[in-house]
Amino acid sequence: MSAKILITGSPGVGKTTLIKKLVESLPEAVGFYTEEIRQGGVRKGFRLISLDGKEGVLSHVDFKSRYRVGKYKVDIETFERFIDEIPFSESPVVIIDEIGKMECISSRFCSLVKELLNSDKTVIATIAKKGTPFIEEVKKTQGVMLLELSEQNRESLSKEILALLRRAPLVTNLEMS
Repeated sequence: MSAKILITGSPGVGKTTLIKKLVESLPEAVGFYTEEIRQGGVRKGFRLISLDGKEGVLSHVDFKSRYRVGKYKVDIETFERFIDEIPFSESPVVIIDEIGKMECISSRFCSLVKELLNSDKTVIATIAKKGTPFIEEVKKTQGVMLLELSEQNRESLSKEILALLRRAPLVTNLEMS
């Protein structure tokens, strides 16, 4: 049995913070998370950070790209090179932050998400609260548990997820914190 956990919530509620907290207890995990790029207190884009420390830029207001989500232009080629370098096959635990509109522009990323959700791997991912038809399809994937992060459960949700993972035999090195 492997867990497939999708975490959703309003923008800014703390999904990436929750992912980072979970990563601390999952040393065998592979994957990535995103961080805002800020200049002078203003969000200018989003940076990709793999769990082994590699970085890339997913989107920025100053990019030249035909792909756009809101004011951000998305660099799909860089994103695809970035995810191609993550050794997803080498771990039973995969972290993805996030399955969002920008990431879903990449058909390669969408294929990867489907493949991982249909694998025997434990997958923990954040997912946009609303978005593309693909995002809605992912939320309805058989065996997926959709959890909503809110200000009320922000402190307890990581403990609940870790408790769920302790019952999933593929998570072998779960640190008790």
